[in-house]
Amino acid sequence: MAADSLARLRRDVVACRKCPRLVRWREDIARRKVRRFAGETYWGKPNPGFGDPEAKLLLVGLAPAAHGGNRTGRMFTGDESGNWLFRALYEAGFASQAESTSRNDGLTLKGCYITATCRCAPPQNKLLPAEIRNCRPFLHREILLLKNVRVVVGLGRIGFDTALTSFSELGLIEYKKRPAFGHGARYRIGPYTFIASFHPSQQNTFTGRLTRSMLNRVFRSARESLEHFRTPGV
Repeated sequence: MAADSLARLRRDVVACRKCPRLVRWREDIARRKVRRFAGETYWGKPNPGFGDPEAKLLLVGLAPAAHGGNRTGRMFTGDESGNWLFRALYEAGFASQAESTSRNDGLTLKGCYITATCRCAPPQNKLLPAEIRNCRPFLHREILLLKNVRVVVGLGRIGFDTALTSFSELGLIEYKKRPAFGHGARYRIGPYTFIASFHPSQQNTFTGRLTRSMLNRVFRSARESLEHFRTPGV
């Protein structure tokens, strides 16, 4: 069997059809579209993770948006959540530009990699437990391939919990008491720092639950953690 790689993982993610409910939904949305994107060809497949293969910062979100990642084929691309996220990443020095509109817009990530709990857009943004479990092996493979990661940001409670669970299942971290989710909470566990953030969804940004300054502080905290990180024993 060939050695695993991010390219191989990407192909496996895009070809996945393990969750019938999500397959039906993502493909139906891609056919029906919405009026403002009626002239576009939707991606309509799972979204692979993307970013810098040498990343020290890993972001774990929930799932692609129906008319964002499910349309464009790239996580947090083409919707308001992405506008918030990439603006904050750009200001913290992790992204080459502050906007993400398409897979071909020239955006690159610097020292950062973005992935998600689930790779398919779910109805009403709600995932079933079985769907989360089905997608977990993809995240496991990413974590093992991204050998330089030292800081992990969980976007939303599910993204934060998924990150903790995955690193624990791989035997990379141990904790007696599970770290609690709270915006801006930061935990050093073994060689990793985990940071929790509200998800930049419109539900949070339109209501003021998450502000630009709050999100910016999360990535300043991530940058500070990386700058102060020292390999144990060095």
